[in-house]
Amino acid sequence: MNDRIADIWGTRTPHGSGTAWPARVDSHLDPSVRADEVDRWVPSACVLCSNGCGCEIAVKDGRMVGVRGRADDPVNRGRLGPKGLYGSWQWEHADRLGRPLVRDARGELAESDWDTAMGRVAERSRRLLESEAGGLSHGFYTSGQLFLEEYYTLAVIGKAGIGTPHMDGNTRLCTATAAAALKESFGSDGQPGSYRDLESADAVFLYGHNMAETQTVLWARVLDRIEGSDPPRIVAVDPRLTQVAEAARRTGGVHLAPLPGTNHALMNALTRELVVHGRLDEDYIARHTLGFDDLRATVEPYTPEHVADICRVPAADIRRAAEIFGTSDRVVSTVLQGFYQSHQATAASCAVNNLHLLRGLLGRPGCGILQMNGQPTAQNTRECGADGDLPAFRNWNNPDHVRELAGLWNVDPLTIPHWAPPTHAMQIWRYCEQGSIRLLWISGTNPAVSLPELDRVRNILRQESLFVIVQDGFLTETARYADVVLPAALWGEKQGTFTNASRTVHLSDRAVEPPGQARSDLDIWLDYARRMDFRDRDGAPLIKWTDPRGAFDAWRECTRGRPVDYTGLSYDKLRGGGIPWPVNERAPEGTERLYGDGRFPTAPDECETYGHDLLTGGAVGPATYRALRPDGRAFLKSAPYVPPPQPPDEVHPYVLTTGRTAYHFHTRTKTGRSRPLRRAAPDAWVELSVPDAARLGVTEGDIVRVESPQGALEAPARLGRGREGVVFVPFHYGYGDQPGTDGAVPNGHPRAANELTPTEWDPVSKQPVYKMTAARVAKVRDGSGPAPAPTTTASAPADPSGVPATAGTAGDEVTERIED
Repeated sequence: MNDRIADIWGTRTPHGSGTAWPARVDSHLDPSVRADEVDRWVPSACVLCSNGCGCEIAVKDGRMVGVRGRADDPVNRGRLGPKGLYGSWQWEHADRLGRPLVRDARGELAESDWDTAMGRVAERSRRLLESEAGGLSHGFYTSGQLFLEEYYTLAVIGKAGIGTPHMDGNTRLCTATAAAALKESFGSDGQPGSYRDLESADAVFLYGHNMAETQTVLWARVLDRIEGSDPPRIVAVDPRLTQVAEAARRTGGVHLAPLPGTNHALMNALTRELVVHGRLDEDYIARHTLGFDDLRATVEPYTPEHVADICRVPAADIRRAAEIFGTSDRVVSTVLQGFYQSHQATAASCAVNNLHLLRGLLGRPGCGILQMNGQPTAQNTRECGADGDLPAFRNWNNPDHVRELAGLWNVDPLTIPHWAPPTHAMQIWRYCEQGSIRLLWISGTNPAVSLPELDRVRNILRQESLFVIVQDGFLTETARYADVVLPAALWGEKQGTFTNASRTVHLSDRAVEPPGQARSDLDIWLDYARRMDFRDRDGAPLIKWTDPRGAFDAWRECTRGRPVDYTGLSYDKLRGGGIPWPVNERAPEGTERLYGDGRFPTAPDECETYGHDLLTGGAVGPATYRALRPDGRAFLKSAPYVPPPQPPDEVHPYVLTTGRTAYHFHTRTKTGRSRPLRRAAPDAWVELSVPDAARLGVTEGDIVRVESPQGALEAPARLGRGREGVVFVPFHYGYGDQPGTDGAVPNGHPRAANELTPTEWDPVSKQPVYKMTAARVAKVRDGSGPAPAPTTTASAPADPSGVPATAGTAGDEVTERIED
C-alpha cells in the first residue's frame, strides 16, 4: 500500500532509452469496499488534468466507490495521480445540485422544475433573437471539461441555430496559446508529438511547465527515464525551484529562472545561439520551412549577455541550454502556462516550434513538441468549434470551408458567423459589460474565481441587463449570480468521448445515474434546441441526433478529410483503449506522430488560419497568405521582445505570478470536495523568497497582504525557494471558506489570486496575462502556525523545521501493482 498524498508520483519503474514504459496499475477504493465486492468496473479516462489517463470506475450498489488505472492504455500504463485517485469520484456524495434553480421575485434562487427553468431560458432567448440585436445578443462561455459530443452540439446550435460569433470557453484562459502557436507554425491545431517520445528522448525541455504538479503521471514517465540507465538531460524554464528544476540539476541539464514577463527574450537568445553556432539542419530548413532569413535578423541582437540582463539569469546558463538543444539527437519540448499566460505568449511558444524546425526534430521517436493543454477536454473545445473556431479546424476566413459546414448542416452559409474573427472570451465579457450581450450561458466553469480582475467580473454578473444561465454540478461562486441554474451530470454519470493533449481519444461510459433530476450537458442543449425549434433550410430539425452516439457519428462526418479526422473511430473501437487521431482508412489504428514526412497543413485551401503578426496580433489576409506560397511548409515566425504591460515599479516592486498545486484542479469545484486533497492543500498561501521575507519582516505563517493595481488578498506566508522579487499565489481558491458555503471568509478578506490579475491578454491567442502582475506585499499580523501550503511540491518550505509534512491518513492508501 502506498500513501499517494505524500508520494505523489508513486513507485519508480526505471527503464532505458527506447524501451517500453513498464505498466504499474494504481487502484484506490472506498475503505468500506473490498475489491472483490465491486459490482462492475466501467471504462473511462481521468478528467482532472490534460493527460487523459485511462482508468476504470468501480461501481457498487449504484454508486462510484473507487478507480483503477488501465495497464493497456498508452497514456498512463495503469498509473493515476492524486487528483485522479482521490478527486475524480469522491465528490459524488457531496453537495450536488439535483434540481433546477430559478431566481424568484425576491431575488433569491429557489428550487424549480425543468419545464419552468428551460421555459424561462427559451422565452428570454426567443425574445432576444427576435429583437434588433438578433444572435449577437447571445454569448456562450463553456469549459474544457465536457465531452466532445456536447461541444459539437453546442457549436451547431450557436453557429447554425442562433448565428452568434460570441462563443468561447475557459480554455481561453489555459490552452488558447497552444492552439495559436500550432496554427501559426504548422497551419493547423494538433500536437505533433506523442507522450511515447519521452521513452526515446536524449533531452527534455519544459518551458513554463511544472509537469511534476500539473501532469503528475506524465512526470512519473519522465522520472522513470531519469532513473533508468541512460537518462535524458532536463532543461527547466521556471522562476520557481520546482521538482522539474531539481531534476534538471540532477541530470546535468539547466534550470533557467527568468523573471516573469521575459520568456520571449530568452527564446530569442536560445534561437540565436543555434544560428550563430550552426546547429541547424539546413536541408530541412530549405525544404520544409519559410521565414528563416527574417528569423535570423530578428534574433541577432539577443546575445546571451544582453538577455541575461533582461531575464536576470546567467549568460552561461543560456549558452548551456542552447548547447543541449543543439547537440542532442532527440529532443522533446513541452510548453504550458508559464509561457501561455503572458503578454507575448504566442511569440514565445512559436519560438519553441522554431527550435525544432531549425533542427528537423519532428515526426520521429524522441522528437516531439507538446504544446500542452491545461484541461482534459480542451482539445475537443477547439476541435468542435465551441471555442469560436469553426469545427474540424476549418478556417472562418475561407469561404469554401464555410460552405462545407453549411452543406453538412444544411443551412444558408450566411447563417454561420464568419464576417469577422470569432469573439474571444475576454471580448465576450466586455460585450456583457457594455450591454450588447444580453444572455450569457455559462457551462461547466467558474469565472467568478478563474477570470482576471474578479471585482469587475462580479459586477458584470450582477448587471440586471444580463440574463445569466449557469450549467454545473454544484452551486459554485458563479452559480450564485445566475438567473437560472441547471443541474448538470458529471463524469461517470454520462457517456461521451474526450481527447487529451496528445490527440488520444477515449470513451467514457456512464457508470452511475446522476443525482436527483440532473441531466447531461448534451441533454440540456438538445432540450433547448427542441424548445427553440431550430430548423435547417428544408424545415427539418437542425439537430438530428438524440443521444451521444448519434452526436459522435455526426462529428465523425464533420471531420472527414480534415487534419482532425475521426472517421475511423467508433464507440466499439474505443472500448479497447485510447487512440490518437487522425484515424481513417490510411491510419486505421491512429497516428502517433504528425509531420514525419515534413509536410504541414499550410496550403491556403487546407490551413486553419492565414496567420498573424506575432507582435501586434494583426491578421494576415488571404491574398497575402497565398502570395507566400507555403506549399505545405511550416512557418518560422518571429518577433522582437517587448517588456510586460505591468512591470514592477516603486509602488509595486514585486512580480506576482499565479499557478497550481498537484492536489487541486482549477477552482476546486471537484477536488475541494475530496477530503484527502482538501487536507493536503486546504487554503490559499502567499509564497515569498527567504530574502524578500527577511526584508519585509515576515516569518513562516505570518498573514501578509498582497496588493496590485487591480485588487488585494490576504493569506499566510510560505517562505519558499523561489527567486527574489517574485511572489507566487495558487489560483485555486475562491472567496468562499469551503466549497458550497456562502462566500464568507474567516478573516473577512478575499483570497482568490485573480482579485489581483489584470485584464490584459496576448495579441494573437487572446489568452489572459496571469503570470506577471506588479504587486506590493506587507505583513498584516503574526501567524498562528505554518502556511497551509504542501511540503511535497514546489511550495515546500525553504526551512522544513517546524512545518508538518504533507501526508495522507488512514483510508487514503493506494494499491500499486507493477506488471512488467
